[in-house]
Amino acid sequence: MLSFIGFATIVIIVLLLLRGKTTPMIPLVLIPIVGALVAGFQIKEIGDFFGDGIVSVVQVAIMFIFAILFFGIMQDAGLFDPIIDKMIAVTRGNVITISIGTVVIAAIAQLDGSGASTFLITIPALLPVYRQMKMSPYLLLLLIGGSASIMNMIPWGGPLGRAASVLNMDVTELWRPLIPIQVIGMVLMIVLAILLGMREKRRIIARYGSVENAIAHEEEDVAMFDRQESGGNVKVTKTKIYWLNVILAIAVIGVLVAGIIPAGLAFMIGVCIALPLNYRKADDQSKTIQKHAPNALTMATIILAAGSFLGILNGTGMLDSIAEDTVTVLPSFITPYIHLIIGVLGVPFDLLLSTDAYYFALLPVAEQIGTTFGIPSISTAYAMIIGNIVGTFVSPFSPALWLALGLAGLEMGKHIRYAFLWMWGLSIVLVFIAFAMGTITL
Repeated sequence: MLSFIGFATIVIIVLLLLRGKTTPMIPLVLIPIVGALVAGFQIKEIGDFFGDGIVSVVQVAIMFIFAILFFGIMQDAGLFDPIIDKMIAVTRGNVITISIGTVVIAAIAQLDGSGASTFLITIPALLPVYRQMKMSPYLLLLLIGGSASIMNMIPWGGPLGRAASVLNMDVTELWRPLIPIQVIGMVLMIVLAILLGMREKRRIIARYGSVENAIAHEEEDVAMFDRQESGGNVKVTKTKIYWLNVILAIAVIGVLVAGIIPAGLAFMIGVCIALPLNYRKADDQSKTIQKHAPNALTMATIILAAGSFLGILNGTGMLDSIAEDTVTVLPSFITPYIHLIIGVLGVPFDLLLSTDAYYFALLPVAEQIGTTFGIPSISTAYAMIIGNIVGTFVSPFSPALWLALGLAGLEMGKHIRYAFLWMWGLSIVLVFIAFAMGTITL
């Protein structure tokens, strides 16, 4: 019964997110509460679950608020203008080259193992390029998310650490056989970037006549926006202290990657330095905060709502129950192939299970069943890691994805519709490649 209620709760939330008829905060908060009440939990218990969930995401919410403010100030100061101009000049307005560059940049940014850091570094820098080229921001998020997911098969990444702890083995030993899969995965992501870049180029040409016309159209939009903005708000031009902003941005990102202090504190300090650096008057500083605060606060509320959602589903035991019952209800004739089946279904599982539930609840059960049929435990782990990890950033259970959506101003439902099938297809191909290479065995 607990599994059924949990499954129904998640399905209703996912359907509502896909339809896009309501702000994500509403289903994320209300549906889990109703599910917990139906399951027999008391309001006080639900309150405790809520508290645990909020604690798990509050740092992300704080980081998000000040990251949006920081990058907003930097963008107003013209920090990314040379990057945009240089990228367009190098690619000569080539949509396909920009798509490939996005994959490579995201892979490098993900080397620290933090999806949140990757999105914070890449989206503010690349989103203006996509806007100027009239490229879909959903393509940007798909390429960054897919590339970062594959690169996340590293020892200091979360998935391998969880799997290694379940198998009680050294995480580096678990990782080494996955290196060829990572390399192949990145090659496939570049191929996907080319294919989707070609599709995007055709869409732009169909709408604007040519890529050049699209760029010119964007420049006209920007000029009109600037004329409108100059009437009432602060008219921000490129500051004379550009290089101080560059140093400040590099310092903040460097601290973020190094992990010297919490990311939220790093961006908080960055905002407090950036404001007086670029705006001398308190009134101008206040107007700048007011300009960027709505996006930051809106998405921060969604992140906190996602924390409530995760806290209730974890606290009630729904996620663990779903993971265990999903395996036990499978027909006996397919259990010898349980690891391959779960691997192939890894990305859809991302819509139903959190990363913790997938590795700490589903993996032990699948590993136990596989062992009874002579399937090596490490083979089960590889199938589940490779099959699931590509879909990390198409899951509403990923706080980093909510951060990315806020940075890009996108909707979860539309992102899932845009990226899900591509990521699932890539995942299935990698599972079968790993099987053909002998990384996954029967």
